[in-house]
Amino acid sequence: MSTIEYGRIVRSIVVAGAFGAALALQLGVARAQDKTYEMKISTPTINDTPDTFARNFLAAVEKDSGGRIKGQVYPASQLGSIPRQIEGTQFGSIQCEVVPPEFMVGIDPRFELLAAPGLVDSLAQGQKVAQDPAVRKMMLSLGADKGLHGVGLFMSEPSDVVSKAPIRKLADFKGKKIRIFASQFQSVAFERLGITPVAMSLGDVLPAIQQGAIDGAVTGMGPISHMHFIDAAKYVTITNQPSIFLIVEVNKKWYESLPKDLQQIIDKDGAEQSVAIAPTAASFRAKAEQSYAASGGEEIKLSPDEQATFLKTLASVGPDVSKSNPQLTEGYKIVTEAAARAAATPSQ
Repeated sequence: MSTIEYGRIVRSIVVAGAFGAALALQLGVARAQDKTYEMKISTPTINDTPDTFARNFLAAVEKDSGGRIKGQVYPASQLGSIPRQIEGTQFGSIQCEVVPPEFMVGIDPRFELLAAPGLVDSLAQGQKVAQDPAVRKMMLSLGADKGLHGVGLFMSEPSDVVSKAPIRKLADFKGKKIRIFASQFQSVAFERLGITPVAMSLGDVLPAIQQGAIDGAVTGMGPISHMHFIDAAKYVTITNQPSIFLIVEVNKKWYESLPKDLQQIIDKDGAEQSVAIAPTAASFRAKAEQSYAASGGEEIKLSPDEQATFLKTLASVGPDVSKSNPQLTEGYKIVTEAAARAAATPSQ
């Protein structure tokens, strides 16, 4: 065989190998684009802002991914209590959760920052805080080393106190056992009112009130109305504090298994739906109050002097709690500065 013929053969083999590699790459890309990814989304509520967000988010992701991501929403803690939902999302049996961030305080103490009492005084201000770039950057990065990837953040509604016996003035709080979220900000705040705070997942609250284990609960009007708290607790004291924010977390390993374009869709739709949910959240709050009153519930408002004293009592909780931890101190500065910017910016 001549040198020229040998060279031709070698070149043919190289060309064929390159063609085969290119074909394999194209087939691999095609298979990745054809693959369908499952996304289970878990929320603690039903017919309320969190699960409505979840359905909207899923619909946007399915549409924008061309059906390459398919999913289902599991409301009302169908996949377990809030702690179990968090664990499931961390370890991958659940791909996405929509929960109040303070329930993840065991993962990182900064998750509870938005539960600081007095941080915001309206839903509009809270939504601005949730979309503040500095707040989003901090909150959505938490838990990255514990299996989580944040994609959304928004305020659901202010919280109030639902109770078996009426709480008409601050003195009526004393001696009561009241459910709170898993937050030191909340426990310290309500201890200052003479309450024994009991951290509890939402699904356990109504049975605990019915059985007399607690006297009432801090929660939103949405759950109070939609989960039929009227069956056990007729009274709601409108404190409007603290605010209930929701964070949207996906399993980090699942997220990283997605092709880059699907990752971008998850991030984009999480951010966009966090903004789009605002009018729905406001509407749900108003409807929940109307529904509860129509069912025979009584809304109680503290007198102006009592409400002022209530807010004054809670005013120093945020600084007092956050100073115990350098990360909390820095994070509290970020959220309070965002709240001040939001208060100074006129609503559109």
